[in-house]
Amino acid sequence: MSRLAMPSRLPALAQDVVLAAFVTVAQVQGTVVLAASRGTEERPLGYLGFALLVVGGLVVSVRRLWPVAVFLTTAAASLAYYLAGFPDGYGWLGLFVALYTLTAYGDGRRSLALAGGGTAVLAVGWLVAAADVEPRAAIGWVFFRIGAAVMSAALGESVRSRKVIAADAQRRAELAERTRDEEARARVDAERLRIAREVHDTVAHAIAIINVQAGVTAHVLDKRPDVAREALRVIERTSSRALREMRAVLGVLRDDRDGRVPYPGLEQVDELAAKARDAGLDVTVEQTSAASPLPTAVGGAAYRIVQEAITNVIRHAGATRVTVALNHGVDVLEIRVTDEGRRAAVPVDARPPARPGHGIAGMRERCQLLGGELDAAPTPAGGFEVTARLPLVPTGPPR
Repeated sequence: MSRLAMPSRLPALAQDVVLAAFVTVAQVQGTVVLAASRGTEERPLGYLGFALLVVGGLVVSVRRLWPVAVFLTTAAASLAYYLAGFPDGYGWLGLFVALYTLTAYGDGRRSLALAGGGTAVLAVGWLVAAADVEPRAAIGWVFFRIGAAVMSAALGESVRSRKVIAADAQRRAELAERTRDEEARARVDAERLRIAREVHDTVAHAIAIINVQAGVTAHVLDKRPDVAREALRVIERTSSRALREMRAVLGVLRDDRDGRVPYPGLEQVDELAAKARDAGLDVTVEQTSAASPLPTAVGGAAYRIVQEAITNVIRHAGATRVTVALNHGVDVLEIRVTDEGRRAAVPVDARPPARPGHGIAGMRERCQLLGGELDAAPTPAGGFEVTARLPLVPTGPPR
């Protein structure tokens, strides 16, 4: 059955051929009938009259392929027909279809200019041809042709405008859909980057402390078991804390919200310092009182910057004195983490070897995301200093 089914719509060219046949028959038949009803006073059609009517109708079959040529042909046929004095009838049907096609399938400005200019020329020619028409009331058909030509052009322009508006709306919808997809991908990428930073900061800090304590345990296990026992307790507490933070960070990847905890902020700096002291650092926290509570994003970023700076000290400098200064300004939070460098009394084999990482780059990214800045450089005394300035009203990365 499917192979025998006819298509629901004819191709455009087939439609135009059918329309051209209809217009040709209507022009010829209608003109002949009207001429017969008026008597023999008017000039008979003859071969030329019939030819002009047939040409003005058949050319409609290619109206969508060459709309300008079709309009010029039908206009020339109409002018020749009426200037030759042939009887009035329905010889303008093909012209009106051509005018509609010209504006409907044109480009707007030029097609309207051509349609307007052509209609003006036609109007002059029609009026000249009807100068001696009798009875004088018959000149009303000339004005009818002029008005119908204008209406055909206006109808075609209306259809073209609606197509342009629909196409523009479709383009905007597609652009909006692409924009939504790009924004969704950007949000996913940003979330992945945030999770990567959180995982890096949590794991790097915990592993650094655990490695130091493991090295201390291996160094003093036989000589000082009490120190080794305390180092193992530090490892246990640090690993437990790291697991809780990892569950909080990775909780966004689950559908449920069970077991999540708030991200750490500056309220946990003292606890962070205590863990660093367990790792052998001499940490001093200096903090001015805040005039108002810190935004969550600023507090979380500040905590991670301090954590990463202390982790770098543990990994790269060994046991040393560290000063954490938190200065709450009016519109900016300044963080300064300074260490005194490696102490000579620290046994080298009690620490893991220092390896390059992404700590400073991660801290700088956190600052830039909030519109802040970060400096990290050695000090003249042989230590290292990290200075971060975070605006209390995050402004986003600088452009």
